[in-house]
Amino acid sequence: MYCLLKASHTTFKQRIGRQSVDVFPGQFVFGRKVASVEMGMKESTLWDYMKILKEDGVINIKSNNKFSVVTIVNWVTYQSEEINTDNKPDSKLTTDRQQMDTYKNVKNLSSSGCSQNDVIEFYHQNLQIGVTSSPYVYQQIEHWTNDLNSDLVLAAMKLAAKKEKKGFDYTEGILKKWVEARVQTIDDARKFEQSFKQNGRKGTKKRPSKEDFDLSE
Repeated sequence: MYCLLKASHTTFKQRIGRQSVDVFPGQFVFGRKVASVEMGMKESTLWDYMKILKEDGVINIKSNNKFSVVTIVNWVTYQSEEINTDNKPDSKLTTDRQQMDTYKNVKNLSSSGCSQNDVIEFYHQNLQIGVTSSPYVYQQIEHWTNDLNSDLVLAAMKLAAKKEKKGFDYTEGILKKWVEARVQTIDDARKFEQSFKQNGRKGTKKRPSKEDFDLSE
């Protein structure tokens, strides 16, 4: 069900870092970081399930060292079955699919503000100071910029920097919350943080205001 909801119904180009990827109907770009948050399971467990689906001939997976493109086998058949089932598509399924398609399209449009190198440079100058340098951390940053977009990762890092939270753990925690809340753009992130500030439980530390997302600084 997850793969069917993620699959595109149209052909479009998706920007992954500096690379432009053609996505066709029945396909979607798969990133383990975001998917593990969306599914609520460990990355390794999720990837094991994806490999099982591939072995069973349900999907095909074309991977590189940054992301994977998943293709639903017999995509057209699934669409025909949905149309022919009483001619009444499940309203929740339709709504969820529309939300997923919107997420992919907005994500594609919102990744042009800054580059992955800008994100890594900001981390190096502001969050890596006093913390042991680790290739693993830079790999995680690369995964997040590929799975979401550089603008959102940089915004999360600015929140961490203003909180004086060194390293990447605090930033990653923010990104996971944004994924759970289906934050897609910087404006969505501002609204989420404002809502958190207004509705947070008593005793919960307030998160910074929208000024903390000013990428022009």
